[in-house]
Amino acid sequence: MHLNQAALEALRSLREGNERFANNVRSLDALMTASNRAALTAGQSPRAVVLSCSDSRVPSEIVFDCGLGDLFVVRVAGNIVAPSLVGSVEFAVAAFGTPLVVVMGHTNCGAVAATIDAVQHRQHPGSENLLDIVSRIAPSVVDLVGRVGSREEMMRIATRANVRSSVDRLRHGSSILEQRVASGQLVIVGAEYSLETGRVEFFEGV
Repeated sequence: MHLNQAALEALRSLREGNERFANNVRSLDALMTASNRAALTAGQSPRAVVLSCSDSRVPSEIVFDCGLGDLFVVRVAGNIVAPSLVGSVEFAVAAFGTPLVVVMGHTNCGAVAATIDAVQHRQHPGSENLLDIVSRIAPSVVDLVGRVGSREEMMRIATRANVRSSVDRLRHGSSILEQRVASGQLVIVGAEYSLETGRVEFFEGV
């Protein structure tokens, strides 16, 4: 995939920020949030949209060592794509011209684990609302049951498959996003955050 210059710069910035985070270093820009607050009252121009899991251990602004106004973050369990979430991404891209969207999953995701249990053992997740989340992740799990032996391996493969599925749904489930991708104005990529190392690996669309 061809990355436009603005998307390349945004991606480089995220990678550098994550490297600082993984090495326990904070940038001055990320720390100077109070002084930036007044300047941001007039508007925002986020460098990237991040659709990530709502897991408390994966706050995008901290993981990428960013400050106020740097990221437009959409968080939902299992980093799934549903209409209102697509709308949030569309809003940021259309309103601010943000050139990069990152769908970020993470290791040991509880939503992916719950989906594996639901598929393998036919366990109802507990409510219709939770079922909606599980049903959106399930296509990334169904083909693995009976083909992948260990649960650890199934979690690893399913987590990345779920990210790829969300990336695909954003690219092709919205005319606004699809047109911008086709014209080169927007790049949508996938990534996985490691709870163990603190590092983000970009692996889909890069």
